[in-house]
Amino acid sequence: MALTTTASVLGAPKNYVLSPEVKRYTLRDVGFRETRNGNFQLDQPLNGESPYAAGFKLKMTVAKDLQKFKMSVTDDSGLHPLNIFKAPDKTGAIIEQFNFVIQNLIDRQVIAEK
Repeated sequence: MALTTTASVLGAPKNYVLSPEVKRYTLRDVGFRETRNGNFQLDQPLNGESPYAAGFKLKMTVAKDLQKFKMSVTDDSGLHPLNIFKAPDKTGAIIEQFNFVIQNLIDRQVIAEK
């Protein structure tokens, strides 16, 4: 099964692909929820100071056939994509938390670096 869909967030230096080992139950284990149409969606708040007062969100959607996915970092409303890498002096803690979440997804074989 060849997975060719790549995704990246705005301004990020790396691209990611779905891991060939990704499983439905793994997605649920790491916080994805199944939508009405069978896709899996993750809304992970990103805030360097407190995970409960989010100013940014990492949003990921994986297709129900586990072949395609997309990801973005948005504002708190989830409607506007943002570039957290544009001003690293202001968003350093948020970038650090983003990298932690991405590394967890890589470790759990949900995504892989391309």
